[in-house]
Amino acid sequence: MSAPKEPTLFHRIKGQASILSLLISGSKIFAGTQDGDLLVWSLETYELIASVHAHRSSLLGLCLSDNGELLFSSAGDALVNVWDASTLQRLYSIYSKYDVGDVFCVAYSSAMQSVYLGAQNTSIQWYDLSRKDLRPAPDPTAHPSYRNHRFFDSKGPTGVSTPRRPSANEYRNFGGQELEIDKDHIVQYAHYGYVYCMVLAKGLSHQHPGGETLISGGGDGCIKLWSVDHLAEGAINQSATLQNGDESVHALAIDATLLYSGRLGGDVNVWDLDTRQLIRRVKAHTDDVLTITVGHDLIFTGSSNGIAKIFNLHHANVSEWRAHDHLVLASAVASSNNHELYITGGNDGCIAVWDISNCFDRPRKGTITSNEELVLALEKFVSYQTVSGRPDHAHDCRRGASFLKSLFKRFGAETELFSTTGGMNPIVFARFPSSRHPATKRKTIMFYGHYDVVSADSGGQGWRSDPFALQATNGYLYGRGVSDNKGPVLAALYAAADIKRQRHLDADIVFLIEGEEESGSRGFEEAITRNRHIIGNVDWILLANSYWLTDDIPCLTYGLRGVIRATLGIQSQRPDLHSGVDGSQLVHEAMKDLIAVLAKLSGPNGTIAIPGFYDDIPAITQTASERYDIISKTLLQQNPSLGIAESLKASFKARWREPSFTLHRINSSGSASSSTIPRMAEADFSFRLVPKQTTSKIEQSLRKHVEMTFAQLRSSNQMSLRIERKAEPWLGDPNNLLFRTLEKALMEAWAPACSQDHPVIVVPARDHGPSSKQNSTQSAESPDADSATSSTLSSRVDLGSPIDEGIQPPSPRLQRPLLPIQKPLYIREGGSIPAIRFLETVFDAPAAHLPCGQASDSAHLDNERLRLLNLYKAREIFQKVFIELGSK
Repeated sequence: MSAPKEPTLFHRIKGQASILSLLISGSKIFAGTQDGDLLVWSLETYELIASVHAHRSSLLGLCLSDNGELLFSSAGDALVNVWDASTLQRLYSIYSKYDVGDVFCVAYSSAMQSVYLGAQNTSIQWYDLSRKDLRPAPDPTAHPSYRNHRFFDSKGPTGVSTPRRPSANEYRNFGGQELEIDKDHIVQYAHYGYVYCMVLAKGLSHQHPGGETLISGGGDGCIKLWSVDHLAEGAINQSATLQNGDESVHALAIDATLLYSGRLGGDVNVWDLDTRQLIRRVKAHTDDVLTITVGHDLIFTGSSNGIAKIFNLHHANVSEWRAHDHLVLASAVASSNNHELYITGGNDGCIAVWDISNCFDRPRKGTITSNEELVLALEKFVSYQTVSGRPDHAHDCRRGASFLKSLFKRFGAETELFSTTGGMNPIVFARFPSSRHPATKRKTIMFYGHYDVVSADSGGQGWRSDPFALQATNGYLYGRGVSDNKGPVLAALYAAADIKRQRHLDADIVFLIEGEEESGSRGFEEAITRNRHIIGNVDWILLANSYWLTDDIPCLTYGLRGVIRATLGIQSQRPDLHSGVDGSQLVHEAMKDLIAVLAKLSGPNGTIAIPGFYDDIPAITQTASERYDIISKTLLQQNPSLGIAESLKASFKARWREPSFTLHRINSSGSASSSTIPRMAEADFSFRLVPKQTTSKIEQSLRKHVEMTFAQLRSSNQMSLRIERKAEPWLGDPNNLLFRTLEKALMEAWAPACSQDHPVIVVPARDHGPSSKQNSTQSAESPDADSATSSTLSSRVDLGSPIDEGIQPPSPRLQRPLLPIQKPLYIREGGSIPAIRFLETVFDAPAAHLPCGQASDSAHLDNERLRLLNLYKAREIFQKVFIELGSK
């Protein structure tokens, strides 16, 4: 039997405050922090669903009612709050009229409707919610927020105490009913030490087989069993004491009739609750055991030195690893899509989600096409440094192509690698054939993508992690290529694999995944032409190689600009000269000639001065103009500070449907710091083209123009023009069947995320200066306003980023994470994809473009990322589209 592996860190949620309590309910992770925040995260996408500043002090304990409808939180402010677990509206706030100090733990009996709390003053107290309306109204002045603290409110040397902060009572504004514990519902000195932990067990009493027993652990090292009296408003009576030693009991977990207790010093004691005997003492850690969880037929422990361990049911240690930098303070177990998860929280401010599915030699419960398997495959895919622009990464590119081919083969696709001329990276071809219709009658859907990436050596602010080691943090996946284009490629692959596994494949689905897209698709056209007979006929072409216009509104792309990338060089027959010794008007300088020619390429206001350059560009149609109006109106509704509608519309038109000229860089011979007359100078520049313009015609006009301009200089130097890259512009038809099918699938997939049933509780907006209206006016009037750049349209803030200190909402505020789905925004883009127009022409098939990522994905930049939710939704959309088109 092979040795168990360490669990895989599946996702990490980062915050600022220590995570003191954790609870899993359905598809949600609930966490309590040292700052008193109650945080709720999606267990599927790890996005922040809710953030409520629930207590004035550390939130120490969490528990749920049996039906999952009530959530209980206890804290250092001496309160137990009761919340609606779905809406996080506070229903009740329970407190004792005595100074109990910190409330370390809370438990709830659904059968008795009674809440139990364990306190710093050594007491256990309870409240019967079924009788809340029969009890007298509490005295408002007895609320803990009005009490003087023995230390912090004591009088100083001058006889005056520090004034109480005005916000001390803000937590009473949450709403809900305030409930005061009856003085008869208190067991004073339940332990001779703090009451650190409690659990409820059923069926331990021989007299009442269906009754409940409250089990508590304290600072006195004892474990006590309390029978719950179902006839006396949930009252408790001590029935047994388990002498656990002198070390404090900080954690309890129960599994049937076995009780596990975690102690200071590192021991875990195992008790048989039937016989009340200690059956095993396990030296689990060298440091204090702060949390114990039981699940998946395993026992999990976390200690004060950051180490987590797993024990089997025979209490043998089968795995251990460093889970956090310092203390492991809380833990829980869960299952998500048939993956077994262990979740830990620490004083490093992180929640770590560990996948233990691969740790042990036992049958896998999940399927090979689950979302978790998709992320694991993407992690492996990203690890290949498939940088097509770097010859030293050629081997990595080959390995990446081989990995992708093997993944297709694993899912039952027919696959091979198409070689390319010049030794360029191969193209991965794959086909998922339909067996439900004869080959002559079934349709074929093509998905085009690329596995190559740009270099991660950007020279910017730097990556926060290894760009080729996928990092899952706060609902996002970080790594080079995760958004462009490895994530979308795998989303489409797994969608096709789903359909094949479910035997719903009515059409052939073919994949063309190239390895040179980031380098101008070198060798692509020749390879596809040469293998046209293998690919066969194609009815529709899909790609997913771009991003939404903002971070919040799904889009469909129906147009791309083309590009001509060129290098203009001027060469002198002389060597580099010294400007002081040899400089004169008789010397034809290469740099001066280059600048003179470049100056004739552009005119006023960024226009392009090549004769006839604009001749083939058609006027905008009414329908196209209306699409720009819809985009501007939608974005301004979301963010009025973007300016006025006409300016925003003009900005998009300039970027999407008008050509542009960009000078990228100028190089020369000689030292940059010397007084040299360079013998050689060259400029790298590009033209972005729009539909109806062709690269061949523009290239011809460009050559003619620069040759004529250079001739007028009467220079003795030599001029050369080298075309580095060309891509034709593309314009799709948003009204065709392919786009209509994509639109329908997108709306169905994203509608649940935009419904009122999926609230996000957010921090209220801060006042950072002028109002939005003032900002809008300034943006519109400024001649240099650029309100529609990708940086201004995105919001590069991770969901779940720490809340600003000192500004906390007094109550939950709800909003939907996305605008209500009516229709996606139909957008065009200023970038270029060389293959798309070529594929349309060769296969005589329409293409459509589904942007998968958000505007803030930072493709080609440091810390490229892709939101998990977007990855999963892209997979869902592709699956719907593949099925729908196959039925046509």
